This record gives sequence, C-alpha cells and structure tokens, in this order.
Amino acid sequence: QVQLVESGGGLVQAGGSLRLSCAASENIFTMNAMGWYRQAPGSQRELVAAIMNGGRTSYADSVKGRFTISRDNAKNTLYLQMDSLKPEDTATYYCSGSWPNHEHDYWGQGTQVTVSS
Repeated sequence: QVQLVESGGGLVQAGGSLRLSCAASENIFTMNAMGWYRQAPGSQRELVAAIMNGGRTSYADSVKGRFTISRDNAKNTLYLQMDSLKPEDTATYYCSGSWPNHEHDYWGQGTQVTVSS
C-alpha cells in the first residue's frame, strides 16, 4: 500500500499563488506517473497536471502557463505550483500515483483550495 498525503491548500485571493505538496510513502523515482486532480462541488473530478516517470508533463488547458507540476525524488514529494489563481480554480485537489506491480492507482485525501474574487 502506498500512502499519499497532500498539504498546502488554503484560502487565497485571485491573482495569488499556492504550492501544493504530496508526500508519498513509496519511492516516487520508480513511479509510472503521478498527477494532480481537482473536483469542485457538483462537478466531475478532472486531471489538472501529470508527470511521467521520464519527466514529461502535461496540463489541462485551463491551467497551462499558470500551474507547474514537479517532483523531488529525494523527498518522495510531488508539487503543484499554482500562480495567477482564479476563483474558478476553487476545488478540492487530489494527488494520485501509479507504481509498477501495483494493481491500482493510489489517491490522497485531498486538500481544499479556495480562491476569492
């Protein structure tokens, strides 16, 4: 079992920044992929950003140029730097990861991000 623990959420004004962290109990150097998802009330969970084992990243169109996904292998931690935040970024943000030889993906408990206008 892999545990993922998110932190860094909070309340911020529009235009501000937050950095989310996701600490993994498993070595993230070996992961297949990790990503950040978000879910707003009444909406489906959506992929915000992902990073592959080789370092390739991808972003939802709505966050391109504003959010940056990164990882620190030494700390087994995934990050999401969020800049120029908008009220529509308000959601619960979840970290997810997949590892070789594990039957399913793993999810964190989520961290709330609220952007006020």
